[in-house]
Amino acid sequence: MNEPPAIAARGLTRTFGKTVALSGLDLGIRRGELYGLVGPDGAGKTTTMRILSGVMLPTSGDALVAAHSVVNEPERVKEKIGYMSQRFGLYEDLTVIENIHFYADLFEVPAKKRPPRIERLLGFSNLTPFKDRLAGNLSGGMKQKLGLACALIHTPEVLLLDEPTNGVDPVSRRDFWKILYDLLREKITIFLSTAYLDEAERCTRIGLIHAGRILLEDQPALLRRSLDMKMLEIRPDNIRRAAQVLEGVEGIAALSVYGDRIHVGLRKPDSFDAVSGALESHGIRIESIREIVPSLEDVFISRVGHE
Repeated sequence: MNEPPAIAARGLTRTFGKTVALSGLDLGIRRGELYGLVGPDGAGKTTTMRILSGVMLPTSGDALVAAHSVVNEPERVKEKIGYMSQRFGLYEDLTVIENIHFYADLFEVPAKKRPPRIERLLGFSNLTPFKDRLAGNLSGGMKQKLGLACALIHTPEVLLLDEPTNGVDPVSRRDFWKILYDLLREKITIFLSTAYLDEAERCTRIGLIHAGRILLEDQPALLRRSLDMKMLEIRPDNIRRAAQVLEGVEGIAALSVYGDRIHVGLRKPDSFDAVSGALESHGIRIESIREIVPSLEDVFISRVGHE
């Protein structure tokens, strides 16, 4: 018998006046999975998180989180999840250990179970040396790790993280992801949102969200291979001028600028000559040109263009 999913959403819609934040969104997240909801600001990521956490009701549709309805049983949902919003409610005038005890009180964690849980949470988040430091005096990365520890104090079945590494330095982001992988080995289901496509590569499965709808969903490697076009990486001597010229070339299906490089998706393989010819005819020197595997950003931009 198949195990029921950790999260099952059907037809989630949420409107704010005339603005449609979610438009019939469907989701199925397996237990023990690390699923990434990936998209730009305004795509509907935070609205999805708030609905799945029982904080906000959908305008229509429903979702089961840990087998409980967010519409009919929001309080039961909250008992089963750990939720870290973009502005997690740490109390800066309390110490690290006092914040953790505060959340243990909120979730009614029995006193006998607290010491081993707190010791373990402090240990794997590397916060033990800072347990008596005021939360307000922590770095951004350490605050995120403290927020995660607080969200885990009641041992939730499902962990919801809304852009957990936004604004965090690269070293702290790496440490944060190490913690997530440790949790994954313990079969905790992790559902996170991110605008960082390099982070999306770390997820077991991702959904690309745009305008409140899932456009594509699969393993990151399979999504990158799903783009049915030849992708070129070009390094011209004048990036801005080259991009302007290529926008007018017939046969180009997608175009993105990455620093000193341009990614060009071709509708037909024989469009290669048209691309190089257009640049050379405008006096733009090509430093290098090569075929590459599309990135997730290439896939996303191409699909949004089709939409």
